[in-house]
Order: sequence, then C-alpha cells, then structure tokens
Amino acid sequence: MGLLDSFEKGLERAVNGAFAKTFRSGIQPVEIASALRREIDTKAAVVSRDRILAPNTLEVSLSPDDHARMAGLGTALLTELHTLVESHAKAQGYSFAGPVSVSLTADPQLSPGTLRVASATQEGQVSWRAVLDIDGTRHPLSASRTVIGRGSDADITLADSGTSRKHVEILWDGERAMVRDLGSTNGTTLDGRKISEAPLTPDSTIRIGRTQIVFRVVAQARPSAPPRPPRPSDATQVFDARDRGGRG
Repeated sequence: MGLLDSFEKGLERAVNGAFAKTFRSGIQPVEIASALRREIDTKAAVVSRDRILAPNTLEVSLSPDDHARMAGLGTALLTELHTLVESHAKAQGYSFAGPVSVSLTADPQLSPGTLRVASATQEGQVSWRAVLDIDGTRHPLSASRTVIGRGSDADITLADSGTSRKHVEILWDGERAMVRDLGSTNGTTLDGRKISEAPLTPDSTIRIGRTQIVFRVVAQARPSAPPRPPRPSDATQVFDARDRGGRG
C-alpha cells in the first residue's frame, strides 16, 4: 500500500466515514497530501553527504470554498497531513531543521479546485506537549491531572453512556504520563489490556465505553528568532485539482 493510499484510509477513519460525502468535488484531501509531498521533494537540498534538508514549514492556500470544506474536518485533516509529511521525509531520508508545521489558509484569488503550496526552512528549538486525540478532536494536557468521563464536572466530558461520570484520570508531569481508572463500572483498557493504572507511552490507545483515546506527545516550535512565514516567492507549485492526472 502506497503512502497516499495509507493517508486516504487513515483520513477516512479519522472523520468517521464523512470523507466520501464531503469531498466529491473541488480539492480532495489526498490531493493536498500529494502536493505537499511534491513540494518537499522539490525543495529538499543536500547540505552534506549524510544530510538532505527538507522544508519544515508548509502553508497550503486554497479557495475560500475549498478551505471551508477542509475546515469542517477539524483537527483530523491537519493531524493526518502532519503525519504524512513526517512519514514521507523518513522514507526518503530527509531531515528537518526544526519541528514540522502544516497550515491551511484561504486565498480569495484562487478558484475552486486549485491550491498553492509555499514552504520554508525554519530553525528553532523543540518543546514537547502531551495531547489526547478523541473522536477527531485534540485536547492539550495543560494540567497535571485531567479527568475524563460523561459527567459535566469532568475536565473532558464524553457523550458516551458506556462511561462513568468520572471514568479515568490522566496524570502528566511534563515528561511522564499515567492513566488511572477511577473505579468505573465498565473498566478501562490500554492497548487492548484491562488495567487499573498504567504508564502511558506515546501513541498508546485507551478505551473507555465506546470511546477510544489516543495519547500523543507532539513537537511544537520554540523559535530562537521570530518565525518567517512562507512567502509567495517561496511557492513552486500551483496545483489544479480539475486535472486529476496531477495527483501523485
């Protein structure tokens, strides 16, 4: 299975089947992925015998109509695009000068079915943030203790009758994380194994009731200088989705 096939299937799962209904016309998410991959390949530069540097700041401009459709996916699309960029770079042996940033913007000068990609290399320090991905929504863990359940007094409230009012808590000290069941009725599993409490590793999956919760630790930029966004002169491609033969 190719990288873009994996992306499309992953996105379909992330948006719970809304993919086919929402994107029958105009820009397709897989076409954004293809354009990003081509931009990275085009801009990758050999800086030493053992290092090929790829741009890590990527901005995709869309027509207002296409941008509105993509925005309807919430964080699911950006999460999948970010994962695809990093996976493609790893497969090609590219490295980045700093954390990867992918953004989508609306440009009234673009017509529906077209997009423009601008990119730049932005150096910076990396800090790490813990997040929970639940039903396509990303919840940053800013507190040391986060309670999840169906009760209105939980920090993250779930519309899931299979969960207790206060079902689990996630403990995060900035470096390590732990999940603890709070005496729930239906119990808690971590990567398919029933637990009362256990340490969390990145990309592990907690299930409570019918809800899956994925714990992730993501990089965020802490630039040493004010970041320079991609400029129009950085753009190397304008992609017209009406020419479906351009999908890579």
